[in-house]
This record gives sequence, structure tokens and C-alpha cells, in this order.
Amino acid sequence: MLYQIHEWQRAFLGPLSHFADASAQMLNDANNPFASWPATQRLAAGYELIHRLGKDYEKPAFGIHQVEAHGHEIAVIERVALDTPFCQLKRFKRFSDEQAIVETMKNDPVVLVVAPLSGHHATLLRDTVRTLLREHKVYVTDWVDARMVPAEAGPFGLDDYVALIERFIRHIGAESLHVISVCQPTVPVLAAVSLMAARGEPTPRSLTMMGGPIDPRRSPTSVNNLATTQPLSWFKGSVIHTVPPNYPGRGREVYPGFLQHAGFIAMNPGRHLQSHWDFYENLLRGDLDDAQSHRKFYDEYNAVLDLPAEFYLDTIAAVFQQFLLPRGLWDVNGERVTPAAIRTSALFTVEGELDDISGLGQTQAAHDLCSSIPAKRRAHKVIEGAGHYGIFSGRRWREIVYPQVRDFIRRFDKPTV
Repeated sequence: MLYQIHEWQRAFLGPLSHFADASAQMLNDANNPFASWPATQRLAAGYELIHRLGKDYEKPAFGIHQVEAHGHEIAVIERVALDTPFCQLKRFKRFSDEQAIVETMKNDPVVLVVAPLSGHHATLLRDTVRTLLREHKVYVTDWVDARMVPAEAGPFGLDDYVALIERFIRHIGAESLHVISVCQPTVPVLAAVSLMAARGEPTPRSLTMMGGPIDPRRSPTSVNNLATTQPLSWFKGSVIHTVPPNYPGRGREVYPGFLQHAGFIAMNPGRHLQSHWDFYENLLRGDLDDAQSHRKFYDEYNAVLDLPAEFYLDTIAAVFQQFLLPRGLWDVNGERVTPAAIRTSALFTVEGELDDISGLGQTQAAHDLCSSIPAKRRAHKVIEGAGHYGIFSGRRWREIVYPQVRDFIRRFDKPTV
């Protein structure tokens, strides 16, 4: 009933949120003779805060329509390269009328950004994608909200995730591809490439893994501790719910996005409370830039999706409780995952010094597992002062991390002999 109760709450808050939004706009209207009164400004700010606390946050758009590439403004069109029930493989296609620029872009490396399936939409990596588009051809995994996937599409577990990554790599072409995985997908991406290597298939030219739980036993965080202090049966009984009838995925079992969002908030409740209070005060002061930054951040942060129950429970068990990958005991669809089978792909791991989701050393563990990759084809970097999100979004990503990722990809953007 928890999901249904959430839907009742959402239905109740919806009209209140719309009323608060309309009231705030009316009070702030330039034609309102009382708009400049301090009491009116306080009331308008309060209404907008109520609106934002009660509104339904839908999936944001990537909204990348142009970028600066090779010193020129280039148009960008978002296309679906491959459509599957649980994920769309999207390509951000760059266009130019100048033949010289087109020829230059043709030589740019091809990158697949594997976004996390952990509660937020792939648009959380908007800054990652936009920055990469300067000098790369970019694909990204855009995961579908499980409540929108009809039950007839069947289950989707961790093994299915690995198989889907393999499919995407083959579709793009492993021989010329570089894969960047952020957070949660570092584990299934390493598994997918390991299985392809073990079968003798071509593997990507490079793998860049950022802030992921390759070995959660190293520097465990509060996220890791939750998974190890509760049995799998607790997760099945406490956080798995059925999608209600008002969605296409009615009847499907999921880990609801609203529970994940509550978990995100619970990690730093004081910081979020202070952020909303600062937003209210910024509105009173007329500090519109900071207020808009708050809106932009929470429009993304509060937009969450449901995860298929099978995938969520498989991940809890295999990754965070049994540590099957680092222990060398993980079988995917009957095949043993052996990272040592990877020989030709280069490996770059990136960690944030202050990461409170994937602790220091968890991603670096990939180097110990990928023992057949020569040392000269591997690199590791810890970004000082960076938290989890700072390694793939924001100033540190653009100014510190990206140049190193770009240079690593360029260094190995050639077939391995």
C-alpha cells in the first residue's frame, strides 16, 4: 500500500502546488500595485517555496542543442540509436555546414557514457555529456522509469543489465569505442567487457571508471553499511513495492524512486533544509541568480525513477553483500566474470577524495582485477576536494577531470596491435 499512499499524497499536493505557483506569479506580477511591498514579497516567496516542495518533478530534458567544438558553435541533435524496453541508447549528433569542421569532427573518438541506474535520470550527467561533446562523438544510456515499462516486457535483473551493455557496445562497434561508466555501472560494465574478452570478442579501446563500487569492502560508506547490516529478505519486504494501476507498468515490482529520493535526503537532511531556507531568503533579497541555481539543481535532484525490483535486489546481493566481483565468484548467465581476460583495453579509474557514496579505493580495485592489462595502459587519479558528484559534474569535472579523461582517451584512440 505504500506506493498507493504516495500516489494519494501526490494527488493531494498537486492542486496545492499549482495554487501556490499561481499565487506567487500573481503577487510578483509587475502590474500588481502591491508587488514591491515587503509583506507581499514574503508571501510570494513563501508560496513559491510551497510550490517547489509539493510539485511533481518530471524527468528533465538533456536540453543540449549546441556546443562549442573545435573553436566553433556546433548544432547538436539528440537521437535514439537503439530502443529497448528498459533503456534507450541515445546519440548526440553534432552538425556543421563547414566541411573543414565536419572533417575534423569525423576524427573525434567515439564515447559511450553509461549512466547509473540508481534513482536519478541519465540527465544527471548533462554536464558530463556537454563537456565531452567538445571533442568526442557521444552516446549515453538513458534508462527508462520502470513504472513506465509494461509488465509484459518481463523482468530486468543485473544479468540483463550486463547483457544490454554488451549489446550497446556491439551496436556502436567495440573496435573504435571508449566507454565511460559513472558510479553504479562500473560493476556491470567491467563484467560485460570481461565476458566479451573471455569469448574472444573485440573490446573497447579504453575503459574509464568513475566513483564506482568495484570492491565495496574498501573504505565502506554509509551506503555500503546499510546493505551489509540488513539481510536481503529485509530489502525484499521493506523497500520493494508494486506499481499502482495508473501507470503503464502496473503490477510490476519496483524499488520506488520516492524511497530512493528519501534516502538521498536522509544522508544530508540539514544541508537540504538550509538550501531551501537560503532559496527563500534569496527570493526576498531579489538574488535571482542564486534562486535560479537552486531551482535548476532541485529540478534535477528531485526527479527520480523507479528501479526494477530484480535489478535492485541482484545488485544488493551480488555487489554489496557477497562482493562476487572482487572475490572472483560472479557468474552472469552461466559465464564466469574474469576481468583478467581483458588484455587490450586501457583502464583509467577516477575517485573523489571526499566521495561519501563510493569510498576511496573502491574504484581503484579494478586495477587489481584487470591484471592482464599492462601497467603502461593503466592510470588512476584521486581528485582532491571532490565529492561524488564533483568528479563528473561542475567545475572540478570540467577543469580537472575532463582534461585527463580526454588525454587518456586520445592516447589510446588507436587499434591495439
